[in-house]
Amino acid sequence: MKRQFITALCIAVTSCLLLALIALVTVMSSCSQSAGKKAGADWSGYNVGHIVFEDKAPESEGSRIYASIIKDPDAYIQEQARDVLAMLYFSPADSIPPVDNIYYTLEDVEGISAKGGEGKDAYVFYSTRHIEHSYVGENTDKVLFETRGVLLHELTHVYQLSPQGIGDYDTDRVFWCFIEGMADAVRVAGGGFLPEDRPRGGNYMDGYRTTGFFLVWLRDNKDPDFLRKFNASTLEVIPWSFDGAIRHCLGENANIDELWHEYQVAVGDIKL
Repeated sequence: MKRQFITALCIAVTSCLLLALIALVTVMSSCSQSAGKKAGADWSGYNVGHIVFEDKAPESEGSRIYASIIKDPDAYIQEQARDVLAMLYFSPADSIPPVDNIYYTLEDVEGISAKGGEGKDAYVFYSTRHIEHSYVGENTDKVLFETRGVLLHELTHVYQLSPQGIGDYDTDRVFWCFIEGMADAVRVAGGGFLPEDRPRGGNYMDGYRTTGFFLVWLRDNKDPDFLRKFNASTLEVIPWSFDGAIRHCLGENANIDELWHEYQVAVGDIKL
């Protein structure tokens, strides 16, 4: 009788502990979900613009590959657009350039991809030849990775802000560096590059990946909102400069050259 009582008691205690553990996990999961909802704005209902997709090279091999990995181009582009917006802005209430239409085309041309157009209409082409070149070993995962990365870059050009008071893309290197550096920074932040894609050495004024990886390092090590603040600095730092924007985002004691040196040491490009 005593043994039966002890056995029953052990079962009861075990059951209570199990129920308590389940309750604790449920509460923690609920808290985690709530924290996740508070962590970022909801972009699901944001109007990214009307997507107009056109395949201008339907007979090409690149077109066939693209169709095999992207079943719904409109929905796919919209999804990536909202990811880009979430990395560039705090919320849909921010000063976001309005976009009415995004004309996205597949074209049998040299190159990779480019964004054109001014105002509320944006034009982006993607080369079917580049798609074929990315289809190494008939690996569709590699093509999808590259396709998304390229799209993140070009969509950043669609929605990003531009420096003021320093010329334009074709006449000023600082302007150009900001535009291309931010586009690759968003691609890096969105998982569109591999770690080995980071160029070694160089200067933050080199643009593209060199600048992009540096900007994401600043986000990861100095301020989790850095990319959003850096984009917004174009509205608040006039005339715009890298050093002025850095101090605006990270404090008056921040120095772009010192931060670049710290980054180069951190990633192992400079040995102390």
